Amino acid sequence: MSAKTEERTGIAGRLDSYFEITTRGSTIAQEIRGGLTTFFTMAYIVVLNPLIIGTVADGTGTYLGGGDAPNLALVAAATALVAGLLSIAMGVWARFPLALAAGLGLNAFVAYGIASREGMSWPEAMGFVVIEGIVITVLVLTGFRKAVFAAVPAFLKQAIAVGIGLFLAFIGLYDAGIVRQGAGTPTEFGDGGYISTWPMVVFVVGLFTAIILMVKKVRGALLLSIVVATVLAVVIESALSLGSSVDDPSGWALVVPAIPDSVASVPDFSLIGQVDLFGGFTSLPVLTALLLVFSLLIADFFDTMGTMTAVGAEAGLNDKDGNPARSQQILLVDSIGAAAGGFGSVSSNTSYIESAAGVGDGARTGLASVVTGIAFLLSTFLTPLYALVPFEAATPVLVVVGFLMVSQVAGIDWRDYRIAIPAFLTFILMPFGYSISVGIGAGFISYVVLQVATGAAKKVHPLMWGAAAAFVLYFAMGPILGVLA
Repeated sequence: MSAKTEERTGIAGRLDSYFEITTRGSTIAQEIRGGLTTFFTMAYIVVLNPLIIGTVADGTGTYLGGGDAPNLALVAAATALVAGLLSIAMGVWARFPLALAAGLGLNAFVAYGIASREGMSWPEAMGFVVIEGIVITVLVLTGFRKAVFAAVPAFLKQAIAVGIGLFLAFIGLYDAGIVRQGAGTPTEFGDGGYISTWPMVVFVVGLFTAIILMVKKVRGALLLSIVVATVLAVVIESALSLGSSVDDPSGWALVVPAIPDSVASVPDFSLIGQVDLFGGFTSLPVLTALLLVFSLLIADFFDTMGTMTAVGAEAGLNDKDGNPARSQQILLVDSIGAAAGGFGSVSSNTSYIESAAGVGDGARTGLASVVTGIAFLLSTFLTPLYALVPFEAATPVLVVVGFLMVSQVAGIDWRDYRIAIPAFLTFILMPFGYSISVGIGAGFISYVVLQVATGAAKKVHPLMWGAAAAFVLYFAMGPILGVLA
C-alpha cells in the first residue's frame, strides 16, 4: 500500500510525518544524499574561514583565540561546530533544505574592516557581530526586515552580491600572491607579470581543478579542488622545503603545508564565548562603533532572502508570490545564526546558496539540513588536517565563489543609467575600496541622488532615504570626529 495512504510507524514514519518527506515527493534516502551533497559543496568554509579570520591580527596585534600566531585548528573546530548546530536548527525548526555556516564576505568585513582597526580586539569585534545578530533578530520578529528588503530596489540587491563576489575574488588573488603590489604600479600579476614560484603553480592548479570539476558538475567540486591543491602543495614542500614567504619570497604565503602528527583529535572549543559585547564602544568612538555595527547589519541583511527564494524555487517549495514555505522561521534561524556566529567567535553565520546543490541532488525537506549539520559536527574531529592547507590551495575557491556571485550582474538593466550607475558604484568600490560597506553606501546614496535629480524622488522608499542618510553620516565620520575632537 502507498505510503500516502498507509500510516507509517517507527522512526522512519515519524521522520516522514514531521518533515513531510513523502508529501514533498522525497524519501529518507534522498534527503540523506542531498544533505551530504550540500555538506561536500560547502565544507570548504571549515578551511577558508580560519584562513580569512584566523590569519588576521587585531588592532592589538593578537590573533583570534589569543596569542601572537594563528591557531587555525581552533578556528576550524568552532566554525564546524556552529555551522553544524545552526544547520540542524534550520532543519528541525524551519524544516527547509537550507544549511548555514560562516558567511563569506561577512567574515572578511569582520577581519579587515573591524578587528584590524587600531585599538580593537577580536573579542570586541565578535561583540559587534553578536549585537548585529540580536538587532537583526528583532527586525525579523517585528517584520521590519521584510519591509526594508522590499524597500531596496532589486538591482541594488544584485549589485551588492556582485560586489561581494568581486571582493572575495580579489582577496583570494591577493592572499595567494597572484595579485600583489607592483614596482611602480598599485598592483601587478604574479611576480613582474609571471608565474614564477611553486606556490603560484599550486594556486593555478587549484583554480583550474575547481573550474573543470564545477563545469563537469562534480559534486563537492570546490572541496575536491582544495584537496588536490593541498596534496600537490604537500608533495612540493616535502621535496623542496620552500618554507614561509616571510623567510623566502618564493615560499608559501602563510601556512606551510606540513603533514600533522595526527589527522584526528579531540576538538578544542575554547574559542566559544570569547566575546566582549560592549568593549568595542570604549575602544572606538561610539559613533564609529555604531556605524560599524550598522555596516555589518547592512552587509548581512539581504543575503538570506535571495538565497531562500532561489533554493525554494529549485525545490518547488515557493508559493505563487515566490515566497518559500515557513519563510518567517527561515529568517529567524538565519538571524539567530548571526548572533551565534559572533558568540562562537567565527563571524556571522548565514544561509548558503550551496544548499541548492543538495536540492539538485534530491533534497526537499529539513531532514537534509539535519544531515548536513551532523556532518559538520563530525568534521570537528578532523581539524588537524586544516592546519596544513596553504593559502595557495584554498584561495582558488574564493575566486570561483566570486564568479558565482558576480554572475548576477546579468540581471541589471545597463541601458537605464539611473540603475546602472548606482549598481556599478556599488560593486566596483567594494574591491577597490577594500570595503563592503563603502560599496553599499555609494550605491544607496547615488541611487537616491539620481532619483531626485531626475524628478523621481517619490519613487524612493522612506527607508531608503534613511539608509542613504546613515551612509552620508558614515562617509563624513572622519571630518565630523575631527571637528568634535
